[in-house]
Amino acid sequence: MRIAIPTEIKPLEGRVGLIPEACADLIAVGHQVRVQQGAGEASGYPDSAYTKLGVGILPDAVAIYDWAELVIKVKEPYGPEPQMLRADQTLFCFLHLAANEALTHSLLASGVTAIAFETLADGGGLPILAPMSDIAGRIAVQAGSHLLWRPEGGKGLLLGGLPAAQRGRVVILGAGQAGGNAARMAAALGAEVTIFDTQRTRMEAMRELGANVTALYPYQESLAEAVATADLLIGAVLIPGAQTPHLVSRELVGQMQPGSVVVDISVDQGGCIETIRPTTYEEPTYVEEGVTHFGVANMPGAVPKSASQALSAAMIPYLQRLASGQWRDDPVLGEALNLSGGELIYPVLRDQYLRKQTKKIV
Repeated sequence: MRIAIPTEIKPLEGRVGLIPEACADLIAVGHQVRVQQGAGEASGYPDSAYTKLGVGILPDAVAIYDWAELVIKVKEPYGPEPQMLRADQTLFCFLHLAANEALTHSLLASGVTAIAFETLADGGGLPILAPMSDIAGRIAVQAGSHLLWRPEGGKGLLLGGLPAAQRGRVVILGAGQAGGNAARMAAALGAEVTIFDTQRTRMEAMRELGANVTALYPYQESLAEAVATADLLIGAVLIPGAQTPHLVSRELVGQMQPGSVVVDISVDQGGCIETIRPTTYEEPTYVEEGVTHFGVANMPGAVPKSASQALSAAMIPYLQRLASGQWRDDPVLGEALNLSGGELIYPVLRDQYLRKQTKKIV
């Protein structure tokens, strides 16, 4: 199979779809692999790192998409990319279509077959999404801590506190992969952490992080009380393939103290905080209701070498099965299919768009 890796063009997205060693494994079993010129440079992989392992280099995106049977990306098609895709191609990347109706329509129009990393479930987990969630959870705390600095418009607060100085209060929505990592990072800094989740096993795991961590069920009253006093609010709610519901209203954000910070990791699925909107690392923040919001939808893109290595390792077992051409009978890959031949396939996504169409008709 002809497998192609284009350069990521989302602003300041430094990751690459496959690192050279992963490409070499595909070549070893008979596949052809091409990488767009310069695609790996931001991740620390010059073109020479690919060519010495037998990977071909193509000069631009047009050449990459013209040649490809299987396109491997990190982030969803951006800018002119949807128009380059064809019905005889398969796309394997993060898609987050639930919160992006325009992209969904573009991909449907192209006829491309698209399988999303974030909907690939195996063994009760989300193995390709998981390492990126690990990174995003950690970055959320690091970014939030920095934004609490006074020169950044924050409260002038050190999250971990000091002798004779109060600890910062961190509230986290969701104790899954991203939220759990955020809690570990915040707890290690010494912050006072309150994390909300509906699953008892997750809450028990969070309680083991230390005496400065409290795990609670998200009753409306408990959630409202915690958010109103939070210095840093982190959203980390995930419903695979679906748009994230708003758990925190604009009114509740307005009750937070001026200079507080909101970071919503789930922004690429629509966000679980009503006031959040997607941003990029070029302009990562904005202020609403007196609160600084960080809505970067590709947080792991800031650490592209680490993220690309972790992503390739998580992806390659599934990519090898996908490239075999027999993937439609594979229970894992088949159930991660989002759309194909102009039709929405993934049930949660299909149902969401059917409801939207019904509302428009009514």
